[in-house]
Amino acid sequence: MTWWAVALGAACGAPCRYLLDAAVSSRFGRRLPWGTLSVNLLGSAAAGVLAGVVVRRPLDDTLVALLGAGFLAAFTTASTFAFEVIALAESGHRRGAALIVLLSVGIGIALAYAGFRLGLVL
Repeated sequence: MTWWAVALGAACGAPCRYLLDAAVSSRFGRRLPWGTLSVNLLGSAAAGVLAGVVVRRPLDDTLVALLGAGFLAAFTTASTFAFEVIALAESGHRRGAALIVLLSVGIGIALAYAGFRLGLVL
């Protein structure tokens, strides 16, 4: 039954990623992948919150699968991040590529940790 929860979560997470990416990109442009950065940072924070909540008080495995392996895994995107960084570097925008990597990894880890700490007190 858990795989249904993962599928349902993913079916909701992927369109949310698409819509947020489109909204951010239309607002800030596509010169740098701000939409992908936004979804990955938000997803990192949310994954941290989920992990913190689960550590503090165990949740049903199906709910964790729905939210974690389903929604958040489909909402965030390592493959698009990697592709966009390579595309930036190959098109001569090496500084932009480096900036996106630094922001994604550095801020992503910081937000995951902050989310985890928040999840511990929720």
